Amino acid sequence: MRSGLVLLALILFSTFTPGAAHAAPRASEPVYDYAKAIRETVWVDIGRDGDGDGRSDRVAADIVRPSEATSGVPVIMDASPYYSCCGRGNESELKSYDSTGKPVKFPLFYDNYFVPRGYAVVLVDLAGTNRSAGCTDVGGASDVDSARKVVDWLNGRATGYTAKTGGSAVSAGWTTGNVGMIGKSYDGTIANGVAATGVAGLKTIVPIAAISSWYDYYRSDGATFGSSPVGLAQTVEDRNSGQDCSAQNQLLRQGATANGDYGPLWAERNYVTAARNVRASVLLSHGVNDLNVKTIHFGQWWDALAVEKKIWLAQTGHVDPFDYRRADWVDLLHRWFDHYLLGFDNGVQNGPMASLERQPDQWADQSRYPAANAVATTLRPHAPGRLGTAAGSGTASFTDTPGVGEDTWVTNPGSAALTYSTGVLASDLQVSGTSSVTVTATPSTSSARVSPLLVDLGAATIRNFAGSGEGIKTGTAENCWGSSAAGDDACYRIASADVKKVNYTILSRGWADLANYASLSQERPLVPGTAYTMTFRLASTDHVVPRGHALALIIGGTDGSFIRGPAQPGRVTLDLARTSASVPLAGVVPAATTHPVLDGGAFVPSAGRADLR
Repeated sequence: MRSGLVLLALILFSTFTPGAAHAAPRASEPVYDYAKAIRETVWVDIGRDGDGDGRSDRVAADIVRPSEATSGVPVIMDASPYYSCCGRGNESELKSYDSTGKPVKFPLFYDNYFVPRGYAVVLVDLAGTNRSAGCTDVGGASDVDSARKVVDWLNGRATGYTAKTGGSAVSAGWTTGNVGMIGKSYDGTIANGVAATGVAGLKTIVPIAAISSWYDYYRSDGATFGSSPVGLAQTVEDRNSGQDCSAQNQLLRQGATANGDYGPLWAERNYVTAARNVRASVLLSHGVNDLNVKTIHFGQWWDALAVEKKIWLAQTGHVDPFDYRRADWVDLLHRWFDHYLLGFDNGVQNGPMASLERQPDQWADQSRYPAANAVATTLRPHAPGRLGTAAGSGTASFTDTPGVGEDTWVTNPGSAALTYSTGVLASDLQVSGTSSVTVTATPSTSSARVSPLLVDLGAATIRNFAGSGEGIKTGTAENCWGSSAAGDDACYRIASADVKKVNYTILSRGWADLANYASLSQERPLVPGTAYTMTFRLASTDHVVPRGHALALIIGGTDGSFIRGPAQPGRVTLDLARTSASVPLAGVVPAATTHPVLDGGAFVPSAGRADLR
């Protein structure tokens, strides 16, 4: 339902044609006074007692909404554990409150831009963080319910209160119940998790660099990245005194076993398996060089979704599109929320599905992701160092050297890795989607790791995703997005591309513990001298290997840049006839009659290249 005031505002948004009826509204306009917006906190009961104090936990939902609209207001929600411990956005903004506890500072620009346009913005503290009761469980039921129950409250299905304990019940009669969730990293992860519940009222989500399965954040096909969920839980709970989360943290320790086995804790936090429940549309953004929330997260989530969706893939690392393509991103968000939350027929759901950064600040639209003409192509390594579609033969060995990482593997592998190349490409070759590798490997010891890379061999200028800004440089000048009020301004520092010249680009990675060859749920001891076959995924991507470059498959043991090594590193021998990579390719793979090398890290084509300019 909408009030007369909101209907009047919608008429003001319309385009008038002389002699004709008013056209349908195409965009919400900033007709509401942000300085007069209502700012309040409602504590929503999530029906759990995570901190064991004998009371059902209530989470704090800080709300800012236009005072002139008493009904008919949709909601943009960001549920986060970071509002007091770590901050949000490139400038690490925290929430702030006045002396009475009323919220003043709402991090990020969503409130400044959208509240004047007739939206409410609701920022939820996950259980156990900032002003919420309970304990965080790092993507589990408590985290997801922290936001899902707020969606329920906005739709009249849960109870909210005026205080963290006690207080009186309060309803959300001012809203339509239409909710769009947005957020980067952990926040976007919660949006994925809530959408996977199929909760009514959640109309769209905008996950930015978000996790889709927590197993794949901490583990990879049996290999471990080194960190653990309990450390993250303790970090985000640190500023919330008074609750006892020792029991919940112990559950995290027990469930996230030291090895890489997939168990019940990880199954609960795997949203991909519940993607069939998603009813909300999805606007997804990720950096293809994100080495924090690795790109398998967007790939598997995207592939599992059966809803209206669009995707942006940047060359950055773990970066919000507000900081690499600001004006276009705000415009897209505006149209996206107007369509899915206000019902405006603006066509945002139509047109190209994907927007891809091919070079720094150079974007190309694509009708689909993965590319419509990308075909799963089996590439096989064969001696001496060639990669093609023909079957390989013979064997090749590497020595697992945990102290050596991927960059050394590319430039000076020695005995630590094996390199196989397609040869110089006569035309562009696009890798679009999620690849996999099958190895048949014989370890010399009772434990072994296998880490493959797909590499574009050739000179390029890329975003410096390994730098401190992960592909951006933040300047001192600002621009403003929406209205400001005392304690909450709409202005943010402008970032530009941080670029770097390179001689190769690692475009996809994978890691596996060979002990999980038969099952991710239970590792098995390896018998030295016995061959084991294992298939596992590489990270999702969309990358064009240009004409004159080469595509290489590099296989080593422990990639010391990322994973823990085995108890007994040794030598691993590959059966090349039973080792291959399935790569989604658009383009022609050459016969590999020539292949390039790296001389001191620089790409050097082999003889016979004069015909390729």
